[in-house]
Amino acid sequence: MIYKRKRETMVAHVRKLGITDEKVLKSMDIVPRHKFVASGSEFQAYDEKALPIGYEQTISHPYTVAVMSQALSLDKGSRVLEIGTGSGYQAAVLCQMGLQVFTIERISALGKKAEAVLNELKYHFALRIGDGTMGWQTYAPFDGIIVTAGAPVSPETLLSQLKEGGKLLIPVGSKDEQMLTMYIREGASYTKIEIEKLSFVPLIGQYGWQ
Repeated sequence: MIYKRKRETMVAHVRKLGITDEKVLKSMDIVPRHKFVASGSEFQAYDEKALPIGYEQTISHPYTVAVMSQALSLDKGSRVLEIGTGSGYQAAVLCQMGLQVFTIERISALGKKAEAVLNELKYHFALRIGDGTMGWQTYAPFDGIIVTAGAPVSPETLLSQLKEGGKLLIPVGSKDEQMLTMYIREGASYTKIEIEKLSFVPLIGQYGWQ
């Protein structure tokens, strides 16, 4: 019951910060965020802050997860690729929203831990360990691609795996601060929309930071 009240407080907070998509808010009110944090951090899980999850990685602020999920604005059943599984919380929110989730994590131990929690919660998803900057060509094209780490540029490999009208949501900038940016595929070109400045851990890979 205490976690339910904490979720309600978290959802009310992100709503005040400007999140209006009821699918996102409802999903965040259901997903048990405390299951995705390190042992001992459960009572901080619903606070508006990033928490360490090991391997120099973090679980993103609730608002960050909310704003990225809202920006995707995908219908139930849409196919979405997540780059950077991390704790698995963002994937859980997307699953709860009714999306088909494919997620890639480069750190094997993190990926396996996230997979175990997502399976425990009975979400349907596909996860693999590898370089997320390469995308997942086997299941492309995607309605949406969401990158949960900061990149120096937007990888062409990911843009090429979007459907017509598909959206790539990626933080682009320096290692310290990035602009959350959305690219919408329109034939051979893309419309670029800057959303807001946020800070993420670096995206490591062939087309990210080395």
